[in-house]
Amino acid sequence: QVQLVESGGGSVQAGGSLRLSCAASGYTYSSNYMAWFRQAPGKGREAVASIANGDGRTYYADSVKGRFTISHDNAKNTVYLQMNGLKPEDTAMYYCAEDPKINEGSWSQSNEYNYWGQGTQVTVSS
Repeated sequence: QVQLVESGGGSVQAGGSLRLSCAASGYTYSSNYMAWFRQAPGKGREAVASIANGDGRTYYADSVKGRFTISHDNAKNTVYLQMNGLKPEDTAMYYCAEDPKINEGSWSQSNEYNYWGQGTQVTVSS
């Protein structure tokens, strides 16, 4: 059974930084893509970033490029999301997600993921 546990959320002022973590367990990690999504109240789930665990290729939504960095520590089965230059519009619940069938072309499609964490709240005040 795949388990994903996020941590690191909190409340910061605009311009601040947070680092989210997602600890994964229950499966062989090396061949998958891991992703971060977010969902603000009243809005749909939005893809934020993804990383290919095998070669470390990264993908970002345009809204976070240059501000957010996704990385992984394969030894710890953990994926991170470093968020700098936070804006009020970044306020959302952040989720990590994983699924063995995800590929480079589908990383941003939330309906393709079967495994999700419980989420961690990020609130950015102006």
